[in-house]
Amino acid sequence: MALTDTAHPTDVALLTDLYELTMAQGLWESGKLDEEDCFTAFYRDHPFGSAYAVMCGTSDLPELVENLRFTEEDIAYLASLEAPAGGALFKSGFLEYLRGFRAHLDIDAVPEGELVFPREPMVRVMGPALECQLIETALLNTINFQTLVATKTVRVVQAAKGRPVAEFGLRRAQGPDGGMAVARASYVAGCASTSNVLAGRRYGIPVFGTHAHSWVMSFESELEAFRAFARSMPNNCTLLIDTYDVREGVENAIIVAKEMEERGERLAAIRIDSGDLAKLSAYVRGRFDEEGLDYVKISVSNDLDEYTIQSLLDQGAPIDSFGVGTKLATCYDQPALGGVYKLAARRDKGSAVWTPVVKLSEQPYKRTIPGIQQVRRYVDEAGSPVCDMILDEAYLEGEGDTRGTTLVAVNDAALVTSVAGMDYRDVLVPVVRDGAAVAPREPLERARARCSAALSALDAEYKRFLYPQTYVVGMESGLARVRDELVRERMAETQTALPWKARK
Repeated sequence: MALTDTAHPTDVALLTDLYELTMAQGLWESGKLDEEDCFTAFYRDHPFGSAYAVMCGTSDLPELVENLRFTEEDIAYLASLEAPAGGALFKSGFLEYLRGFRAHLDIDAVPEGELVFPREPMVRVMGPALECQLIETALLNTINFQTLVATKTVRVVQAAKGRPVAEFGLRRAQGPDGGMAVARASYVAGCASTSNVLAGRRYGIPVFGTHAHSWVMSFESELEAFRAFARSMPNNCTLLIDTYDVREGVENAIIVAKEMEERGERLAAIRIDSGDLAKLSAYVRGRFDEEGLDYVKISVSNDLDEYTIQSLLDQGAPIDSFGVGTKLATCYDQPALGGVYKLAARRDKGSAVWTPVVKLSEQPYKRTIPGIQQVRRYVDEAGSPVCDMILDEAYLEGEGDTRGTTLVAVNDAALVTSVAGMDYRDVLVPVVRDGAAVAPREPLERARARCSAALSALDAEYKRFLYPQTYVVGMESGLARVRDELVRERMAETQTALPWKARK
C-alpha cells in the first residue's frame, strides 16, 4: 500500500480564477456574508460519445475544503495586485477578513467509480455564498479532468476484454499534476498498473516497466542486450523486440528464453511498439509456440486507444496485454469534460426556506435546474440502472416523501417515465460537513471495485462505442413544474425590462 493516498492539494485559496476573489470581495462589501447558496457541478454532453461518465476526484474534495486558507504570503500577493484603472484591486478590510478565513461548507458528491450522466449533479455544495464561490475553480479542476480520464480508461479497458491494460502516459501527460491524476483515475477505472513510480508510492497502484529501445541500442547487439537484461531482471523480464526488426527480435528472445529456462527462470513476455501489431503478434505467437514457449506473453503499445485495441482483437491478434499512453493520458479525442458549476438555490442565513433559482440562456440546453438537488437511481429486478431522477430534497422534506413517482426528461418534456414501485437509491452522499471530512479517505481499491460493479450492472446497450442507447435522466415532475414556472417568470421579467425584444 502507499504511504498515503492523497493528491496533496496545496495553495487551494489561490488555485482559483481571479473573478472568484473579486466576487468574494463584492459579497463581503455588499453585506451578503449571511446569505447561503447551493451550487451543483455537472456536465452537459456525452464524453467520447459514451452514454455515461465515471465519477472520479471525489476523495480529493475534503482536502480542498480543509486547505482553503489564506497564508500571509497569499494576503501579501493579493495586496500587491493593482486594478486596471489604478489603485489596489482588493481592499484592506477584505484582506483582513481573508486572513482569518475558514470554510464551513457542506458537500455531497457521487462516490468515486460510480456512473454519472449528463445534466445531473455530480457534486452539490452548500454554505455561505462567499465560500461556495471560492471553492468553485479548484473543485471543477479536480473532478473534471479525473472524471474525463476515468471515462476514457473504462472504454480502453472494455475494448481489451479482460486483458490487462497498463497506463504509460506520464511522459505525455499535461505536466506532473496531470500525470498523477491520470495514474490515479485510470486505476479507479480499471487499468492494471501504471509506469508512474510516484503514483505507485502515493496511491498504492501496481507499477510496471522493463526497458526501452535505448537499452538495446546501448549494446553491440540486440542479443547481448537481451541477455544482459535477463540477467539483471530475471523476475521482471519483458523484452522489447522491435528496436530493429521484429522477426530478428523474436529469434533473439527465443534464445534468451531458453537460456533462462536452463537457469530455472522464465521469460515473462515480449513487447512490440511499432508496425502492424496484428500481423506481427500473430507471427511472434507462432514462433514462440513452435519452440515450446507458449507461456511467453505478448504485450503491445504504440498510440493505442479503444478503437485500435478493438480492431486488433477483432482481427484475432493473439495479444495478452496492452500499454496505453498518449491517447489515454491526454484524452486525445476530447480534451475537456466541460463540467460546470451553477447556482441552484439561495436563502438568508437562519431561514428554513430555500429559494430555487434558474439561469436562462438563448441556448435552451444551457438552462439550469433549480433546487437542492439529489439524484435517485432507479433499478430493475436484476439491479440494472434504468433511469435517474433529479429531485429537490428541500421540497420533499417539506411535503413528505410522497412524490417522486414520475420523471420528466431534462431535454425532452414529452418524455415522461413512471417509476412508481421501482427500487432506487440516492446517489449523492455526504462528503464534507462544516468544512471537514465526514469520514476517513476511502481506499482507492474500494473506488476501483465500485467502478467495476457499476459497469457490470449497466446494460450492454449503454456501453456500445457506436450509437449507445441514451440513458434517461429526468426531473421529478414537481421540480419540472417549478423550473418551468421560474423560466416563464424570468422571461416575462426580461420582456418587461427590455420591451424592444417584444417589438423586434
